[in-house]
Amino acid sequence: MLGARRLLGALRLCSSVSCPRPRASAKMRVREALRVQDASGECVTVQFFCYYRELTFGSSVQVQGQLVISQSKRQTVELKAEKIEVIGNCEAKAFPIKYKERHPLEYLRQYPHLRCRTNALGSILRVRSEATAAIHSYFKDSGFVHIHTPVLTSNDCEGAGELFQVEPSSKIKVPEESFFDVPAFLTVSGQLHLEVMSGAFTQVFTFGPTFRAENSQSRRHLAEFYMVEAEISFIESLQDLMQVMEGLFKATTEMVLSHCPEDVELCHQFIASGQKGRLEHMLKNNFLIISYTEAIEILKQASQNFAFTPKWGADLQTEHEKYLVRHCGNIPVFVINYPSELKPFYMRENEDGPQHTVAAVDLLVPGVGELFGGSLREERYHVLEQRLARSGLTKAYQWYLDLRKFGSVPHGGFGMGFERYLQCILGVDNIKDVIPFPRFTHSCLL
Repeated sequence: MLGARRLLGALRLCSSVSCPRPRASAKMRVREALRVQDASGECVTVQFFCYYRELTFGSSVQVQGQLVISQSKRQTVELKAEKIEVIGNCEAKAFPIKYKERHPLEYLRQYPHLRCRTNALGSILRVRSEATAAIHSYFKDSGFVHIHTPVLTSNDCEGAGELFQVEPSSKIKVPEESFFDVPAFLTVSGQLHLEVMSGAFTQVFTFGPTFRAENSQSRRHLAEFYMVEAEISFIESLQDLMQVMEGLFKATTEMVLSHCPEDVELCHQFIASGQKGRLEHMLKNNFLIISYTEAIEILKQASQNFAFTPKWGADLQTEHEKYLVRHCGNIPVFVINYPSELKPFYMRENEDGPQHTVAAVDLLVPGVGELFGGSLREERYHVLEQRLARSGLTKAYQWYLDLRKFGSVPHGGFGMGFERYLQCILGVDNIKDVIPFPRFTHSCLL
């Protein structure tokens, strides 16, 4: 048995009778010829071993022959090969991916240059591609303008200081001079640039790489990852913002399920048993909403012992987030109105007296925890001015104050970690397995 995808696009025959080698313009992909998906679990019997016994697993071949109805219950067709040409031979003994062996994703992670050839990674990366298209489609259909925000920036949007500083590799002739006039960093978020653009366009979004120098080996953090971010003008309530967030999640997921069901099914069957039912449960139910204060009370009353004691004023940890989702019946839950001390300067202050909360929202999902983070932005000039002054950031963010000085409107936005989204819908335990080339602490292979 040789999987259809192992033919590597070299199958030249698409009829039940032998035919001459077609012109380049007549090429047909395997899935088009066989009308099956590459990673559906179906295989095509290729009856050629009597002609070419030296062919090794992993080799690239070009095959001519007859496509006929298969007698096997596991497949619909088989190929009776009449001519075989080896395009690239594979040294089977040294090849780390073994025939008929289901390698763990952890094992495949050692071979970033080869793991994409497996069914598991092939399915994950096809889902990733489809989800990317679905996200763009959702925003386009909703009237958003796509903005290319810069990768190099002088801003630390999150204020956490987890920045990669950028400098030229070659020494500049005059040591006192810098390439830029100010320190430059790899972006941690495109949000502040989107806020600039929201003054010209009502709805904007960006989708690109972001970088965080977090010294973390967790299953949900990367040094380089992709973020989906949106900013919406004339929005005055978290409810309106949460509606967009929930709509993005559900519309994207439904499109992925519609366009590549076999790839999703392979992941649910062989990587995350039970994930299919959990995903259907998320899609058919309205997401829940609780306040940060309510979340802390739920955690305090929990019978579970947490490594981090939950208390008002402390940030929610991953263990807290996962518990809250389980407590809510494994339905995604929005947690809103966080203490202002936990959030960046740009989030809008609530008028709630001594509690001092901001109009912030995180979406927690099963298996992952935090997936989305967003807020209403502080559009009131004098309030923002005071917050920047208290933080010593007035000089660095004078341009941000200008946005409020020159025709500001109420607005808000959010960001979604794309790799965490893929983890959520596919049930992949480690974030390093849903990105083609993962970058994390002590690892930058290729």
